[in-house]
Amino acid sequence: MRITDIREATAAIGSEMSNAYVDFSQMTISVVAVESDTFRNGKAVTGYGFCSNGRYAQGGILRERLIPRIQAAAAADLLDESGQNFDPRQIRKIMLTNEKPGGHGDRAVAASAVDMAVWDLLAKLEEKPLWRVLSERYSGGDHDARVLVYPGGGYYYPGKGLQRLREEMRGYHDQGYKAVKMKIGAAPLAEDLARIEAVIDEVGSGGDLAVDANGRFDLDTALAYGDAMQDYGLFWFEEPGDPLDYSLNAELTAAYSGAIATGENLFSLQDARNLARHGGMRPDIDWLQFDPALCYGLTEYLDILEVLEGLGWPRRRHIPHGGHQLALAMAAGLQLGGSESYPGVFQPFGGFADDTVVEGGRAEPGEHIGIGMEAKTAMFSEIQRLVGA
Repeated sequence: MRITDIREATAAIGSEMSNAYVDFSQMTISVVAVESDTFRNGKAVTGYGFCSNGRYAQGGILRERLIPRIQAAAAADLLDESGQNFDPRQIRKIMLTNEKPGGHGDRAVAASAVDMAVWDLLAKLEEKPLWRVLSERYSGGDHDARVLVYPGGGYYYPGKGLQRLREEMRGYHDQGYKAVKMKIGAAPLAEDLARIEAVIDEVGSGGDLAVDANGRFDLDTALAYGDAMQDYGLFWFEEPGDPLDYSLNAELTAAYSGAIATGENLFSLQDARNLARHGGMRPDIDWLQFDPALCYGLTEYLDILEVLEGLGWPRRRHIPHGGHQLALAMAAGLQLGGSESYPGVFQPFGGFADDTVVEGGRAEPGEHIGIGMEAKTAMFSEIQRLVGA
């Protein structure tokens, strides 16, 4: 068994929307195909992956460093002990050869796209949904039949007022979502509070609303927002300050009694461990949002889970960022706290399979083999256009 080809391409997912830090007009992602020498129904079994939104495509790193290292490796070095399937850990080790420690930025994003494709391929070769592979390997065969999901939305658009914000959130409820998320921090505090109150009025409870500042605030601003939002009883206050400013996060958690959520812009086990050690995060209240399509992949995410469990963090306090099918499969198979969803943004890559039904704020992972990308028609058509054989 061997890998016969690895292809990468850049996909454009730009739009007019923005959060508190960036606009997405030029946003791109990397898409990867890892092709094997196993054939089924006349086609080579191929795994597909991509990196999450927010960090741009990583074609240079993929073409010049990571992919050539895998292609140069002996075929046996990419396999597990049985020799019957690929080993994501071995492949991670090989593609990161001669990379210095630290600096977990763009290379982590590039590696994540490859890692997603490898896990998709591995599950396809086992002829199982990825969530079932994860359940059997890491959860003693247990899994969640229905996963808590929430839509990432409430972005800022030119000319978007309270009425359009209300309509957006009402639309998510009509799609079966219960908890929703909106952006804050790109408007003055008073304006953001009016936006928050409008959405609470629409969804019926602060407990069904999460707000996300995308790392925009300094300490004084984070404290001011926390104080102003204290009585709303929000689902969570997400990424209030710079993701590496653990001191800011710790001071905010000491002052804000509600839940804090963060971690999507931490790209390594080392950074995740530092957040748990120094960020003031509370395992019984707060949420961890590491993104498997940004932080070196699902393989690194599994290491993060193991280490943080040793520091008192149960799996249920992890809700992976990303809003894509990989996160849903992980939440089901690893019995995490839930999964983000992008039903209306970052298309065609955001969201789940076409036949995924969201009801009462929960979704079933489905029985599609691998990650199930083939069951998201518009996305898979674009993947085939970009990296098809």
